[in-house]
Formats: sequence, C-alpha cells, structure tokens
Amino acid sequence: MHNWIKEFPSAITVCNTEGTIIEMNNESAETFKKDGGSNLIGQSLIDCHPEPSKSKLKDMLKTHSKNVYTIEKNGKKKLIFQSPWFKNGKYMGFVEISQEIPFEMPHFIRD
Repeated sequence: MHNWIKEFPSAITVCNTEGTIIEMNNESAETFKKDGGSNLIGQSLIDCHPEPSKSKLKDMLKTHSKNVYTIEKNGKKKLIFQSPWFKNGKYMGFVEISQEIPFEMPHFIRD
C-alpha cells in the first residue's frame, strides 16, 4: 500500500475479484472496528453484507459495474464510491471509498 493512503481521511477498502478484502487503510480499519478492523483482511466482503447488499455486491464483482450513493448513519452523511480497479488493464477487484460529507453541499455546474 502507498504510504499516503494509510492516513488518508476516508475509509478505503480494497477487495480482489472474488470479494476477498486485501487492503484497508487506517480509517477503514477504524470504521469496521466492531467487525474486526484490519483483521478483516483475508475475509470475504460478501459475507460482511446482508441481503440485498450481498446480491448487489456479487453482481458488481461479476459485471465490473460502479456503484455510487450517499448514506446517513450515526448522525453523519457519507458518500460511498465503489468502483472496479485494474492493473495493466486487467480487472483486479473493487475499491470502496467512504467519505464523510456535509449534509448541505454546494453544487456547481461548470462549462
């Protein structure tokens, strides 16, 4: 893992093509502390999710489709960005970036 990612102020979780967690930065380990934190590395990401999320994740791994949404939990709003990652053009799995965002955010339209 690149050093800057370890302390990046968003949770970054990486899995391989089978859905096995292969990397977590510090924020990800803290976010999932009650589920095992960094001990989740080597575990199935699929098994960490209930339905219908489990089926959605399986489909994303199969189709390499991106998933982006916001959530509100414990008084915080977050942007969840899940995207396939590639190495030398070969599909390698998924990266999830979970970033806390303000409830009210400016939106700009630029030409």
